[in-house]
Amino acid sequence: MERIKVLIVDDSALVRQMLQAMLESDSAIEVVGAASDPYVARDMIKEHRPDVLTLDVEMPRMDGVSFLRNLMRLHPMPVVMVSSLTEKGADVTLQAMELGAIDFVTKPKIDLAHTFEQYGEEICQKVKAAARVSRSSLERQYARYVANQQSHPKVEVLPASRPSEKYSADAIIKPLSSPARHFKTTEKIIAIGASTGGTEAIKEVLMRMPASCPGIVISQHIPAAFSGPFAVRMDSVSQMTVMEAKDRQQILPGHVYVAPGGKHLLVERDGARYICRLNDGSPVNRHKPSVDVMFRSVAQNVGINAVGVILTGMGADGALGLQEIQQSGSPTIAQDQKTSVVWGMPGEAVKLGAADQILPLDKIAKVILDLVTK
Repeated sequence: MERIKVLIVDDSALVRQMLQAMLESDSAIEVVGAASDPYVARDMIKEHRPDVLTLDVEMPRMDGVSFLRNLMRLHPMPVVMVSSLTEKGADVTLQAMELGAIDFVTKPKIDLAHTFEQYGEEICQKVKAAARVSRSSLERQYARYVANQQSHPKVEVLPASRPSEKYSADAIIKPLSSPARHFKTTEKIIAIGASTGGTEAIKEVLMRMPASCPGIVISQHIPAAFSGPFAVRMDSVSQMTVMEAKDRQQILPGHVYVAPGGKHLLVERDGARYICRLNDGSPVNRHKPSVDVMFRSVAQNVGINAVGVILTGMGADGALGLQEIQQSGSPTIAQDQKTSVVWGMPGEAVKLGAADQILPLDKIAKVILDLVTK
């Protein structure tokens, strides 16, 4: 089996050295070069024809987003961004995701030499996931970006949490011995979970939702510094009001609540209303927020009045939770393989039989609206 050829692009010699060591620790990966800036990278791409690029966000001579824009226009290839955990780094990285970057890893600002290496396993996983993305998928993403730029004013992930023990949703919410009974009401809740490629998939769904849509809760794997800027970017393209969720906040029609990075988002019943609850417990499936946690809370507390949707993402987080929503009597949707950046999470849900419908991304919003108006 041929190894995945990776080109590292970063202006820091230390980061280039550390990335190379981390990537080459995986026998499935071969680092074919390391470039100090995009101009050097351009020539090395022609020479080495890498399968995946790791690209620094902030570099001299040409920033990472400008280089990525040119790359996706002329020679689309899978790119994993390397970003700093800052507000500026978050905004620029989300721009890169819009352009077609597959994923990102974050580098610590303090004591880089002793802390960055802890993310080696995560970096290798993301590079290997990126290598599986087809050129046609990248071309479709760039075409969506161009179309959105033409129709909207210029005004998007995964966390860099340290590897942790793998807990299930039981660590946050205990399973019920039998599904809770709920009466059918006119008040609906739409629950959406996503990971790799999800920032753009979520945007495609939200752009098609009217202001009169029932309340939406979202768990996207994203670090704390990124969830706020992500919510702001989604608010700028949606007719709904999009915000980062706050604890005990009422879930209202026409509003979207994004789980804060580093916190689980749960939906609970408080009298006659639904509210957001934030939980600072253990990561579940090594994620915080976890889609499984949010979906289980929806299954237990909303039941037949929900719609569960699982979008593109690496791994399996959310698959079991979607099954629980289905078992509670609510309809469920999984994004199809062709339009997913990574068909991990939705693919696992489909294997479980947890998805009532498997749909291309551009059809999901209409089907959701049809379901909530029945």
